[in-house]
Amino acid sequence: MFGIKRKKDTEEAPGRIEYIIAGLGNPGREYEGTRHNTGFAVLDAIAEKCGAKVNRIKFKSLCGDAMLCGHRVLLLKPQTFMNLSGEAIRDAADFYKIPMDHVIVLYDDISLPPGKIRVRPKGSDGGHNGIKNIIYLSGTDVFPRVKVGVGGKPNPDYDLAAWVLARPSEEDAALISDAVTRAVAAVETIITDGTAKAMNDFN
Repeated sequence: MFGIKRKKDTEEAPGRIEYIIAGLGNPGREYEGTRHNTGFAVLDAIAEKCGAKVNRIKFKSLCGDAMLCGHRVLLLKPQTFMNLSGEAIRDAADFYKIPMDHVIVLYDDISLPPGKIRVRPKGSDGGHNGIKNIIYLSGTDVFPRVKVGVGGKPNPDYDLAAWVLARPSEEDAALISDAVTRAVAAVETIITDGTAKAMNDFN
């Protein structure tokens, strides 16, 4: 009986996967709530809104099916650590035959102040190692992304890894939390009305 229950919990929703929504971050409790795990936070918020579970282990990720704005999507949290995020996304996109312009990537951006989000249809990695790996393994930088600002280093000499792997201040965390909510709405707009509309509404 327990085996049957587990199977039901991981059944896929009917229909064909149309989009992959990938939130970037690092696995493990020590990274929870850090700046670099903001992509995970957005993905979790989408899953909560959809009533979906992101608990299947596949594509080197935790993943789950959901219906979002009438479209079947795969919610993906790569467990490869940030610098190898592209491996998980490539495997999932290849399996479902999803073109990269239907892969929406959610991640943190130190060039944006806390609370600011930015939608882009394509672009360089901007120094973000997760995006760098996705571009390298997919062979394209043309995929929609929603960036959530986490703020820059307090001074030029501050270690970048230490900054992004730390938890934000209480004030910044509140701003980032608000931005996560808007990022969810931006993803919905990308799916329903396209990236250009989302850029117009949220940038």
